Amino acid sequence: QLQASGGGLVQAGGSLRLSCAASGGTFRSYSMGWFRQAPGKEREFVAGIVRNSEITKYEDSVKGRFTISRDSAKTTVYLQMSSLNPEDTAVYYCAASTFGIIYRRPEYYSYWDQGTQVTVSS
Repeated sequence: QLQASGGGLVQAGGSLRLSCAASGGTFRSYSMGWFRQAPGKEREFVAGIVRNSEITKYEDSVKGRFTISRDSAKTTVYLQMSSLNPEDTAVYYCAASTFGIIYRRPEYYSYWDQGTQVTVSS
């Protein structure tokens, strides 16, 4: 089970940190990802991290602004978002993949949280 938190309303240029707590499974061994979905758009990959945190990947528009990480127990994944702009407004989803590498397509992720809303005002 995945539970995300930390979303909210922020002004452009501001920051937010999303958290995703995993429980009830062997998530320590899973790759984790953050996706987002804006109204009328498809769900898109934002960032991913492998089990041991040695490899991370980002969608081009968030590189240098967002940072994905996971705690040492590997049960919580974070998405630190900075320099937010209105185009970042979306529902953000945390997801877990049983594959050892980071996939950008949502169908490779088996577990999802309910989503948390991020709204960036101009």
